[in-house]
Formats: sequence, C-alpha cells, structure tokens
Amino acid sequence: MPELSRRRRLLVLAICCISLLMVSLDNTILNVALPSMQRELHASVSGLQWTIDAYTLVLASLLMLAGSTADRFGRRRVFQTGLVLFTAGSVLCSLAPGLGWLVAFRMVQAVGGSMLNPVAMSIITNTFTDARERARAIGVWGGVVGISMAAGPVIGGTLVETTGWRAIFWINLPVGLAALALTARYVPESRAPRPRRPDPAGQLLVIALLGSLTYGIIEGPAAGWTSAPILGCFATAAAALAVLVPYERRRADALIEPQLFRSAPFSGAVAIAVCAFAALSGFLFLNTLYLQNQRGLPALQAGLYMLPMAVMCLVFAPLSGRLVGARGPRLPLVLAGIAMTASGVMFAAFDAGSSDALLLPAFVVFGIGFGLVNAPITNTAVSGMPRARAGVAAAVASTSRQVGASLGVAVIGAAAATGAQRTGWWIIAGCGLAVLVVGTITTGRWAAGTAERSAARLASSERNRIPVNTS
Repeated sequence: MPELSRRRRLLVLAICCISLLMVSLDNTILNVALPSMQRELHASVSGLQWTIDAYTLVLASLLMLAGSTADRFGRRRVFQTGLVLFTAGSVLCSLAPGLGWLVAFRMVQAVGGSMLNPVAMSIITNTFTDARERARAIGVWGGVVGISMAAGPVIGGTLVETTGWRAIFWINLPVGLAALALTARYVPESRAPRPRRPDPAGQLLVIALLGSLTYGIIEGPAAGWTSAPILGCFATAAAALAVLVPYERRRADALIEPQLFRSAPFSGAVAIAVCAFAALSGFLFLNTLYLQNQRGLPALQAGLYMLPMAVMCLVFAPLSGRLVGARGPRLPLVLAGIAMTASGVMFAAFDAGSSDALLLPAFVVFGIGFGLVNAPITNTAVSGMPRARAGVAAAVASTSRQVGASLGVAVIGAAAATGAQRTGWWIIAGCGLAVLVVGTITTGRWAAGTAERSAARLASSERNRIPVNTS
C-alpha cells in the first residue's frame, strides 16, 4: 500500500472508527434494552444471555477467518462486505417477531461484525507504520469505545422509553450506509504480500470449542450441571481443544498461528483481553438488570447511572494510548488492573449497589480501569509483528475480547440466574486482579526478548514459506 498523506491517514482512521462506533454502540445500547426485551418477548435470564452471546460467539468464531480472508482478498473489500451484512442484520433485528428470530438475526449481525473491527485494525496498522503514531491512532480507536459507552446508555434509554427497544437497531442503518460510502471513496485497498491458506478444519474446531463451552455454561443452571446434555457440551469443548492445539501446530498456515504465542507480550495481551472483557460484559449485565429490575428505574435513568463509568472510559482511553506510546504498556495495565479489582471488591465486599454514595464511585473506578486497558491490549498484540501477520494478530486480539465477553455473560449471568450476584462480583474482581498480575509479568525485559525472537522466527518463516517448528 503506498504511503498516504497525514490528512488521508487521519481520514482512514476516522472511517475505521465509525465502524467501531457502530458495533460498540450496538452492544452498549442493547444492554440498556435488555429488561424491555425481557418483558415484551417473555424471556428468561438465559434468553437474555443468548441475545448477547449468540452475537459474541459467532463473532469470536469468525474473527480470525475474517482477518486471514481480508489479507488474501483485500481488506477494503472484506470491510465493505462486513458493513453491508452488519447493517442488514440490524434491520432484521428490528423486525424480529420473537426471541428465537432475534437471536438468529443477531448472528447475521455478527457475521458482518467479524469483518469490521479486526479488518479495520489491520487497515490502521498498515496505514500508520510509525510506532508512536500507530500507538496514538490506537488510543483514538480505544477512545471510540469510550464514546460508545458514554452515548450508548443515554441514546438507548431514550429510544427504549420513547419508541421501544426495536429502535435501538435502527440507528445502525444511516451510520452503516455512511461508512460504506466513505470507505469506497477514501480507504485504499491492501493485501498481505503472501496471504495464508484457508484452514476449514481449524475453523470448525474453534466453533465447536466456543459454542459447546458457552452453551454448557448458560444452560447449566436450568438443565443441571450434571445432566447429560451439559456434561456432553463440556466433553465436546475439551475434545475440540485437545484436537485443535496439536492440529494447528502441524499446519504451515494455521488459523491460530502457534508461533504468535511464543511472544510473552502477545500471550499476555490475549489473556488480559479475555479477563478485561469478561469483567466488562459481566459488569454491564449485572448492573443493567439490577438498576431496572431491582431498583425499578426506567431505561433512560438507568443509562444515566452508567454515565460516570462511560465518561471515565472516554477520558482515559486516549490517555492510555499516549501512555503506551511514551512509556510502554506496563503502567496503564497495572493501573487498569488495580482499578477494576477495586471496583469489583466495592460491589462484592461492600455492597456498592446498596447506596448511590458507593455505587457511583464504583462506576467511576471501573470506567477508569477499562478505559486504560484497551489500548495496551491492541498495541501489544500487533507491535513487533511482521506487517504480513497484522490481520491475523489483530484478529486473535479481537477474538480474545469476544471470547471474554461471551464467557463473562455466560459465567456471571449463570451466577445471577441462581441468585449468586455477589459471586459474580467476586469473579469480576478476580478478572481485574488477573489483568494486574499478567500485565506486570508480560511487559518486562524478559517478555520483550520473547517478542523479538518470535517476530524474527515469523519473518523468517514468511520469507521461506516453510512451516514454523513449534516443538
């Protein structure tokens, strides 16, 4: 891809951010609308979990395929296809006659969504080649998540109260069409110089692993943890994992590149992404149901309660990008882990939901933590990797986020379904502690050395087109 002017690079960044804003708004708005959906569609807690996890599961299963497909057939082309599918899926969701149809149409959305964020990140990585400039661009990218968290609950609450929950999907139509037109006009096409071959067997194993694990967790409380279907789900997940790891090690062009995980910073970024997004999805799920179902607040007022958390995300996400560019990822990761752990403990040990004097500070602290964590995840995942691996590395990082979101809703939602909300908050605190510990371990001098050796091996294998020995 030819070098672009600074103005054009910023324009490409803005277009990619529009797609992230659309996807992120959809998720934050949906959380506010859950109680309204529950009443109109007569849904159980597990039904609400599926409206979220049907999306995140399909997304997580297809993100890596989308990244490698974009590297092969063209990032702009795949990005545009994703915009069309996501927008069409949103329109279908707004017309869903029942819960089953809504879940199915959310899966259509997810197929499109899988072609947006990781491909957009790959476009950004190939557009901003300077490390400092890229870190700042990723900080802006992370700030968009903060914008969506700030605007989503308010917009969602307003739409639910004035028009109904179906209106939350209408907002994607004008945004999607605008992004489609701007992409065709301003985003240049790019491909990996040596695209990877498809890995259908690996793709099926990933789907079997994530789908069976999440189904077992969500349906376990109702069906019984020792029932045959649930035990079968967990056995399927274990078998898929046992086959997937050795199978991927033997492939030259694996769906999940094993050599990436020889880099401690990359492996740390994956683990941190899972923990951070599990905490976020569980945090939003618990608080949405608590504020509207237990406190009896209307959707808009519940959204306004979430605003302090969202504003902190908006403020600290770009600050985190600057910190990463200036001082590396360790400081924002340590601060993020401390803040997210503290917020979880405030709810679990001190019952922060019992009074606004504790609830609002707990929201603020969590918002600071999550605002700080996103930029170092993305930057660490793609920095130091050969540019030909940008799509795959970004897709693995994005997949980790969605896996975390799925597991957060599944595990913490299962706790809520059995009345063990306090257990859910302790899980969130544990996720924050994991961010702190893993972030500290995987950002030192030893970790940097593993990243350099991993990148050298990847570059060598890319030049020679030989399988990487991972034994």
